Amino acid sequence: MEHQPFPLDLVRTQTAWTATYTALAAPGPGGTTALRRRLLRLSTRLYWHPYWATPGAGTAGRVELRARVREGRGERVAP
Repeated sequence: MEHQPFPLDLVRTQTAWTATYTALAAPGPGGTTALRRRLLRLSTRLYWHPYWATPGAGTAGRVELRARVREGRGERVAP
C-alpha cells in the first residue's frame, strides 16, 4: 500500500531516531545517558507529529516510514 509522501521534518526525525538507536545499541565505553535522552525526545516528536492526525496515516504509515528510512528511501517527501 502506497501512502502519500511524508513531510521532510518527519523523515529527518525518523532518520535521527534510527541513527541514535543504532548508536545506543553499539557496544561502547558509555555515554548512553545522553543517547537515551535523545532517543526519548525523538520518540516523542515522532509519536505526536501532526502528520499522524491526517486520514490514512495510521500504524501502517508508521511502519512504512521506518522501513523507508532504514532502506534509504526517506527522500520521497512532501514539498
